[in-house]
Amino acid sequence: MSPPPTVVVLNGPNLNLLGEREPDVYGHETLADVEALCRARSDELGWDLDFRQTNHEGVMIDAIHEVRSSALGLIVNAGGWTHTSVAIRDALAAVRAPVIEVHISDVHAREAFRHFSYLTDVSAAVIVGHGVRGYVEAIDEVSERVRQS
Repeated sequence: MSPPPTVVVLNGPNLNLLGEREPDVYGHETLADVEALCRARSDELGWDLDFRQTNHEGVMIDAIHEVRSSALGLIVNAGGWTHTSVAIRDALAAVRAPVIEVHISDVHAREAFRHFSYLTDVSAAVIVGHGVRGYVEAIDEVSERVRQS
């Protein structure tokens, strides 16, 4: 019997501070709360969940490389790297599964430098400004894309 498919959720810098960093922008939920939401939805779908966070760009790139061929879908909230990292964009371009870009806040209603994403052109979908529920929406988006393929 083969193992269940795995959906991967990768979180970038400062997301470990969810719930305490700028709660007026990001809400009061913690990263552990986000993981619990993702795990509950993944369990409902019969999938495994690989949930990670890093403040180190090279670690993020290595994680993307590690799962690029095995993930059923990759959900990424790259935080500030969204607006700065061609290297993460290029790593995501090598992922075979759907990549879903997630942002908790509405980046388009914030500072001008947040309006551009290096990741969008290599993402199958982008979910912006739906709070932490956006992660669950991203898992549902992966599910829909897998169902259609």
